[in-house]
Amino acid sequence: MHKPLSRREMIKTSGVGLSLPLLEVMTPSLGALGHEPAKRMVMICSTLGLYSPSLFPSTAGKDYESTEYLQLLEGHRSDFSLFAGLSHPEQTGKEPHDTEMTFLSSARNPGLGGFRNSISVDQVAANQIGNRTRFSSVALSTEGTESQAYTANGVMIPAEHKPSKLFAKMFLQGSPRDVRRQRQRLAEGRSILDLVGEQTKALQGNVSRNDRRQLDEYFASIREAEKDLQESEAWLDRPKPKVDIEVPRDIAEKADLVGRVSSWFKMIPLILQTDSSRVISMVIQDHLVVPQINGVTAEHHNLSHHGRDPNKIRQLKLIEKQILVAFNQFLTSMVQPLEHGNRLLDNTSVLFGSNLGNANAHDPRNLPIILAGGGYEHGKFVKVGTKEDNTPLCNLYVNLLQRMGIETDSFGTSNGVLEF
Repeated sequence: MHKPLSRREMIKTSGVGLSLPLLEVMTPSLGALGHEPAKRMVMICSTLGLYSPSLFPSTAGKDYESTEYLQLLEGHRSDFSLFAGLSHPEQTGKEPHDTEMTFLSSARNPGLGGFRNSISVDQVAANQIGNRTRFSSVALSTEGTESQAYTANGVMIPAEHKPSKLFAKMFLQGSPRDVRRQRQRLAEGRSILDLVGEQTKALQGNVSRNDRRQLDEYFASIREAEKDLQESEAWLDRPKPKVDIEVPRDIAEKADLVGRVSSWFKMIPLILQTDSSRVISMVIQDHLVVPQINGVTAEHHNLSHHGRDPNKIRQLKLIEKQILVAFNQFLTSMVQPLEHGNRLLDNTSVLFGSNLGNANAHDPRNLPIILAGGGYEHGKFVKVGTKEDNTPLCNLYVNLLQRMGIETDSFGTSNGVLEF
């Protein structure tokens, strides 16, 4: 059965080569206009998990004793909460790491026959508030174009893995000639969508009920693409935000995983501060290299399958500690005053976690989930469910969506709203 094309796929296959969303300008956030400060969401996934004995405290609540890993975040203890007992149900997939696809969607049985991903939580937010910024959402990766952001049709939105390229799209003003070319591409995109729509309508009278359902989904994609084209054209005449920093350097060395993580952690606050986007997802991957970290002599993926070997666990913790140190520095950059004295972090929900609770056994239960900012009352270790009977992670996702101002009481495999 053919999967309906996403709006990005339709435009790409048409030869227009349009990447949505397009280059942006800065607009004042709502907070700057005297209204409620803009709500933002950042979803970060480190795909090989975190070594749980070094992460989870022995007791829950606000008086938890900080662990080896949490000591690295101790300066922000009041800014985040740690969760245990969360997961997505029915995550047995075709391959052990297929849960990477479903961390933000919760679609069941990833990769098995007939599998089709569902919309990711970041895209639910982007569909509701994305028209307020030049980029409806931003998907980032430390390596390659694979992301965890998926459309309602189950199509992956390619990630950006080069900071310099994204920086140019967001902050470097094109020449008048560049703008004319972009406007022409948008006009060509509309013409192609009109043609595709006419050709597809001609099929409607000769299709089965199942095909008609697919055509209806296809027409919905066309309407979404038309809407995006209109919004993109509106941004062409607005200047991009001016930032007083140099174009970031792309790190070509694959072994410098921590350097690439840090590059994105430095750029995310800039994206949010300039209101270029309010919805960001990031995936930390590319683990088939030996990281440039003193004391590490094996690939990250190999070390995650430590088999309780003390030497492998020691090296694994060296890698994970460096990632957490970078995350701590990111949180520090997010507590700078932004709107009327509010910190950027206060209006940004930042989730840092993984699709694996125990990478050694490819176990997708009891996921390590850290939630920072967002205006929540933090400083606690929250245990929900049990190790065997987890609470749906989507219950927390529903809470995040509501915090973004989105009226919903369900998402994915949720069976309620997780309050904490």
